[in-house]
Amino acid sequence: MKHIPVSKPLVFVTRHLPDAVMEKLRSAFDLHVPAKDRPLNKAELIAGAKEAEGLITMLSDLIDDDVFSSAPKLKIVSNYAVGYNNIDLAAAKTRNIAVTNTPGVLTETTADLAFALLMALARRIPEADAWVKSGQWSGWAPTEMIGADIYGQHLGLIGMGRIAQALARRAAGFGMTVSYFSRRHLPAALEADLGVSFLPLPQILEKSDYLSLHVPLNDSTHHLIDRKALRQMKHTAFLINTARGPVVDEAALCEALEAGEIAGAGLDVFEAEPSISWPLLRLNNVVTLPHIGSASLRTRETMGFMVFDNLRALFSGKTPPNRIMVD
Repeated sequence: MKHIPVSKPLVFVTRHLPDAVMEKLRSAFDLHVPAKDRPLNKAELIAGAKEAEGLITMLSDLIDDDVFSSAPKLKIVSNYAVGYNNIDLAAAKTRNIAVTNTPGVLTETTADLAFALLMALARRIPEADAWVKSGQWSGWAPTEMIGADIYGQHLGLIGMGRIAQALARRAAGFGMTVSYFSRRHLPAALEADLGVSFLPLPQILEKSDYLSLHVPLNDSTHHLIDRKALRQMKHTAFLINTARGPVVDEAALCEALEAGEIAGAGLDVFEAEPSISWPLLRLNNVVTLPHIGSASLRTRETMGFMVFDNLRALFSGKTPPNRIMVD
């Protein structure tokens, strides 16, 4: 009997993923990949999705009804991210297209980075490193590169999901006082385990020496940190954002930093990234990173394997393990 090969589902991936992930995807799918590894524009997204049964997308890819309407065979969008504000969920539901994400896997890696930003700001590490490498350092002096303490200081967390909880555990090792603001209180037992206490938002802003953001981006969190919020913070306080750029009003932040209304900022995300407001690039009291919260090899590979599992489940007639349900 003549063997008839079974065709693999056609999957379009918008960016090159780690090698181990790409190899696994190619083993199960007819994988289409852009020739150049760069963000795709709208026309390129539409062209790539045209014949695809599955899409692997990045948080920077805007997947709206224009994309869906151009892809009549599309069954699933597997987002290579925890967040999914880049995807029009209502449009996907209308067309019976599944949407999935990669929750949980980023927790510890992103908490590591948030605490790294905190430490870098407090002890002026990037600034001191650049000074030494410039050849200007002439030796130890008692008043040079004086930074801020971490031990015993107050860490405020806005949002109290997995990443914020992981950051609270790290802060405990530095003897920090940790408080949080969230829409929901944690159970009392978990608060006790983490050593944290709930405070209303105004008090978090007023009391924190370090304020770290851990909220999703939605209508209620857009510009949550605005001019009013920044003016409520201590002039010695540092702001850390590893959540989403538009949670902070970037223009207001630049004004606050230039006026000395807060002491500094550590940013892994930006309001219109990759575009960044010029003051943030020239100020010594700002640490800027290229959205690398999840950028450890193990984490990025695990994210990719979750993307694979979501796709494989759907094309096997099963419910993807990380399907996002829309009301």
